[in-house]
Amino acid sequence: MEEFAEGNFLGLTEPNGSTDIVVASVPYELTTSYGQGTADGPAACIAASSQVELFDDYLGEELPAGANIVTTAPWDGAGDSLQEQLDSIGRYSALQYQRADFPLFLGGEHGILPGILRGCPKKVTLVQIDAHADLRDQLDGEPYSHACAIARSLDEGAVSVYQVGIRAYCQQEAEFIENDDRVNTWFARDVMSPCSGQKAWAEWLDAISSIKGPVHLTIDIDGLDGTLVPATGTPVPGGLTFWHAATTIETLFENCEVISADVNEIVEQKDSPLTQFTAAMLATKVIAAQIKNNRK
Repeated sequence: MEEFAEGNFLGLTEPNGSTDIVVASVPYELTTSYGQGTADGPAACIAASSQVELFDDYLGEELPAGANIVTTAPWDGAGDSLQEQLDSIGRYSALQYQRADFPLFLGGEHGILPGILRGCPKKVTLVQIDAHADLRDQLDGEPYSHACAIARSLDEGAVSVYQVGIRAYCQQEAEFIENDDRVNTWFARDVMSPCSGQKAWAEWLDAISSIKGPVHLTIDIDGLDGTLVPATGTPVPGGLTFWHAATTIETLFENCEVISADVNEIVEQKDSPLTQFTAAMLATKVIAAQIKNNRK
């Protein structure tokens, strides 16, 4: 029997019939290195989503727009060690890929990504919105830290990564970007430049439009400017606007085979719902783009 979450994304009623899109929470927080609270982020995002308008201008109609969208029970946190928890996330992830045409995972720290890929039935290209490159060998002695999420995902078999919004990274990551052909990076300083930003942004959209094969979209909300997501674990100034993220999502789904996505590093903001509401808006845009382009 289907297990449902306590609250439904966008406040939608649970549909009858097969599942088109499943919203799955991974409240994982084991390697956070600065701000905490990602374990409560998915629930906060789902709660905030009840206030998101159902009409999407890209889709041109109100959600669910004929799609069966199910919000399922969260990952149960099983595992006594980091590797056991990642394996457990992998099993949870595999179930969501089996359950629906399109799984959308809400996190939780970015360290969920290698676990998600353990359950993914296909080898994917990653498209990453993020402030951080997440290509470290290790952080504080931990190779599966959230700061290593993309490096470990490449180890898990991801074909390559296209990343945008990057503006906080170490020298080792700079060398990784420079020397590894699997890594394609558009730095925030380039796409947000008042002089050359328009050219760099067009190059980014062209590049992701040309990706062949299955794609997983991973959105660390700190890829947006810190003023939009102040409660995320490491808010960084100089980031993308909401419309940069929305255009990336729309362009990617319109041109590529996107099979899944995650929105991560969500932390509940106590004084204002801004952070979790922004995350809910991004997740809603992913759902709308999937519905529109699945009709082709």
